[in-house]
Amino acid sequence: MTCRMANPDRLQRGYGMRSSCVRASLFCSVLIVAAGLPARGFQSRQVPTAEPERPGASQLFASTCASCHGLDGRGSERAPDIADTRRVQRLSDTEIAGIVREGIPGTGMPAFHALGDLQVREIVAYLRTLQGQTRQLKLPGDPSRGRRVFFGKAGCSSCHMVTGEGGFLASDLSGYGSTHSIAETRAAIVRPSGGRQTRRATAITSSGEKLVGRVRNEDNFSVQLQTSDGVFHFLRKSDLQSLEYNAEPIMPADYGSTLSANELNDLISFLMHSANRGEAGIARQSSEEEQ
Repeated sequence: MTCRMANPDRLQRGYGMRSSCVRASLFCSVLIVAAGLPARGFQSRQVPTAEPERPGASQLFASTCASCHGLDGRGSERAPDIADTRRVQRLSDTEIAGIVREGIPGTGMPAFHALGDLQVREIVAYLRTLQGQTRQLKLPGDPSRGRRVFFGKAGCSSCHMVTGEGGFLASDLSGYGSTHSIAETRAAIVRPSGGRQTRRATAITSSGEKLVGRVRNEDNFSVQLQTSDGVFHFLRKSDLQSLEYNAEPIMPADYGSTLSANELNDLISFLMHSANRGEAGIARQSSEEEQ
């Protein structure tokens, strides 16, 4: 596509012509990226097939790509959708890595020469999770056995929910595996981070009713507890006989020792697998294996 600048005797139209050229150039560049065609000045280096991204990949994507493409990769007014667009999904890992390294000349896509090969692979792998392609990764264990660990030995379901089944006290893990890598999921299980927002407390009301739950909100005069049935209780501290806090976080910190290596791998596999295929499919698979 060729754009001609205005003649000197038509300078008042110059600004409009230049704007049209810029828009046309950007549009062409987006098509080049989507179609996987090599842009001028673009040189792709061979990169090994993307492996599961390491801890911090989501943060790396957030600091490098999200300001234009969004935290979910679905684009903004500054850059196109790279998560759901089929043409981008069809680009190979090597092609995407080359775009990250070299950018697209003449567009708003910059070159990230400061990133090392490992960091580039992490970004590519994390983008694949946003595209829903983590199911293509080699999972560390068996998801059907991991389901039994989740709802059985590990007791995860007493606090966490997966696609409508489980507890209410902790976060819903239905889509956790679609936005976190295998390594990040493992770290969250064996090295959980506690905090004030995850504390449990036991409150005894003036009438003698005992409530045990997670502290959701609190100030000098009131406390909000969520009990295991999912119900929220708004309590004024002046109406309580006592309010005692459990020093231990809700998330157990000993899964690294109470679960075997195989059980841990199975649990991770269940979380990663269920986020991409749906819990119903896993439930059917588990039921068939038990028969």
